Parts: sequence; structure tokens; C-alpha cells
Amino acid sequence: ERIRGGGDGAAGTERPAQPEFWVEISESVSRLCSFDDAGSGGGRISVNLLLSSKLLISQKSAHGITKTVKVIQDSRPVHDKVVDSFFNKFFPSGYPYSVNEGYLTYTKFRALQHFSSAMLHVLSTQILKDGMQHAGKLICSSMGARMDSEPKSWRILADVLYDLGTALEFVSPLCPQLFLEVAGLGNFAKGMAVVAARATRLPIYSSFAKEGNLSDLFAKGEAISTLFNVMGIGAGIGLASTVCSTTQGKLIAGPLLSAVHIYGVVQEMRATPVNTLNPQRTAMIVADFVKSGKVSSPAELRYREDLLFPNRLIEEAGSVKIGQPLRRALSPRLVEQLRASFPKERFLLNQKSNKTYMVLEQSASGEDALRGWLVAAFASELERSGMGSRDTVLNEAYEKMERVFPTFVSEVRSRGWYTDQFLDGNGSRIAFSKFQQ
Repeated sequence: ERIRGGGDGAAGTERPAQPEFWVEISESVSRLCSFDDAGSGGGRISVNLLLSSKLLISQKSAHGITKTVKVIQDSRPVHDKVVDSFFNKFFPSGYPYSVNEGYLTYTKFRALQHFSSAMLHVLSTQILKDGMQHAGKLICSSMGARMDSEPKSWRILADVLYDLGTALEFVSPLCPQLFLEVAGLGNFAKGMAVVAARATRLPIYSSFAKEGNLSDLFAKGEAISTLFNVMGIGAGIGLASTVCSTTQGKLIAGPLLSAVHIYGVVQEMRATPVNTLNPQRTAMIVADFVKSGKVSSPAELRYREDLLFPNRLIEEAGSVKIGQPLRRALSPRLVEQLRASFPKERFLLNQKSNKTYMVLEQSASGEDALRGWLVAAFASELERSGMGSRDTVLNEAYEKMERVFPTFVSEVRSRGWYTDQFLDGNGSRIAFSKFQQ
């Protein structure tokens, strides 16, 4: 791409009063770019050329620069123009180089989800929207920490609740004696769904952000949602006036649309490479490392996550249960004894039957959780190999963890995981007094 400029003043001399202009020429598009008079002083332009022959210009000026871009020649086929316009409006600038892997798959199923949801919405009868819906929102808002820990599972649950609420709204006129109760319960479910969907939106978008473009991702993602919602509403209106003009037609089409809707959101969440540490992802990282010596990236791990039962135990990672109430994890008389086992650590490990209960200190980070998980996994591995009971191999497992942890945590970070925090979702933690004898 060539850039022909019209401002050729020598360094140190005053800029001419007339506007500056230049022509940007790519293989098939020529653009005339110019500044108005207000931008003739103090402006600074940084230009980044991308492989797609788009020119991105960021402007910084204390006086406010106004830049005009006019296409003076565009010989591309109509199809290419339409595709380029669509990508500019609905995908982040610099796509696909400005987002993480899986964004296109996520976007396709997000479009399917919103399209089917909007069609389903048209077929339902909405009567009660306030009281019970607000009650659902208030109850769901108290679960925010759990949504941070498992945003994908909660996003799926949000859509299941929304479809359940829509179904209850639809059948409410069919049971006039219980109309108020059924319709109110439907709006209650929808209220919970709205809060869960909104609360999980930011961590999901953040998992695709690359080069600090979260706002751009958010804006383009919402644009796609709006576009396919409008299309779904239009299709739903057509369906309601033809196939679904009768109750029997709605009873057939409703479940089918709901199935498509849930399928879309499940595939959308499976494509999302969340890079924060929660119990399930931490256990999977540790299990992979113990078995193969390698650390999986968020993109490699995403399709293996269990979105329906995220709290399942992984034997290769030590069958660790974390965040349990203290009365279940350990007895008060054992606290000092367990703490003495690893006095420098911010975790306690207690073994019961075939499980390892881990309790984190209040200030524990993702790295502390990884250290505790590695100890539990190594102890389980040594026990399975016949080196002794889990109690006797715990110290040996700790020593092994100390040897490998610097390399392990370095690899975890390099693979894209965020280790500063551990999201256990309202899990119980312990705090020790600083005043000791």
C-alpha cells in the first residue's frame, strides 16, 4: 500500500493554513484523507497497516483533530464490499489478529442463540413483567461470585431459565385458574436469567480480548446480538402468522426453537477460552501436567470443560474439593496441626477417605491454589504407585512440588493463564490472627 502526502513543509517552519491531505492507495481502493483547519496544529497521527489492507488511524490532539476520509475509487466486486462492510461493523478492528482463538465460532453460535431466542420471544404471551421478575433479579444478584468462577455454566443456565420462563408465560393462558401464579413464576425465571446473562457477559468477552480491545469486542458483540435479534423477531412474526397461528403450532415450534437456542449457547460457551483459574480448570491443568509434563492453554482446555457438572472430582489431580464449609473440610482441633505441616503455605490440606479437602487462606492467590493442588496430585500419584498411605507420602509430595513449581508456574503463565487470583465462587476461606504466643 502506498501513501501519497500533500504536506511537505520543512521541519521547524510553520504549517500552511490550508488543510493537509494525503491519498491512501491499496490494490483496488483509493481514499482521500484530509484534516480540517482546526487540526492543523498540535496533531499527531500513528498509522498501522494490517494484512487486510485496511488503514487504522489513531489521533491524539489537545485541540481535537477532525479527519475526513473519502473513497475516490473502489474497483472491488460488490460481494467484497458487502463482506468488508459487515466485518467493519460487526467484528473488532484488526480481526482476526486482534482476538483470541475461537472468537468466530463463539460469534456464529451467539448469532444462532439470539436469532432463535427472539423467535421464541415473539411466540410467547408477556403479561407480568415487574414484580416477580425483579424478585428473580434480586435473588440471582447475590450469586455474582459464583458467576465469576463459572461464567460459562451460568450463561447456559441463564438461557435455560429464560426458555423455561417463556414456556410458563405461554401456557399461563391455558390454565386460567392458576394464571397469576404460572405467569409470575415465568417472569421470576426470566428475571434470574437476565441477571445471570448480563453478569457473565464481561468475563466471556474478556477471554477473547487481545491487544486491549475489550470495548471494541463488547460493542461489536452487542451489534451482532442486536442484528440477529431483529432478524429473529421478523422471522418469529412470520411464523406466528402462519405455522404458529394456532396453539398446537406453537406447542410444536416452541420446543424446537428452544432446543436450537440451548444448542447455540452451549456451543458458544464451549468455544470460549476463559483464562482465569477456578477449581475445574486448575484441576485439569494440574492433571495434564502430572500425566504428561505439559500445560494446556485456555484454547486447548475449553472443549474439555464440563459445563453441566463443573464440580466433578479429577482423580489424576488428587480428587481435591475446595471451598467447602470448614466444618466439612476439617475440625477446629486439626487447624494448627495441618498448618504446621506446611507453615509457609497459604493452604491447608486434609484427607478424608478418597478425597483431599483444601482450604485457602483469605489472601491466597491462583499460585497458592496451584501449589496446593500439585501437592495433592503428587501425593495421590505416590499412593497409587504403592509408596505408602497418603498421610505418609504428603511430605515427599510437597518436596516434589517445590522442585518442579518454578518451571510449572512459568509455563502456566506463558500459556496464557491468569494466576494472580483464584476464583472459587463464594468458597469458604480461613484467616489467621497475627497475634500469636
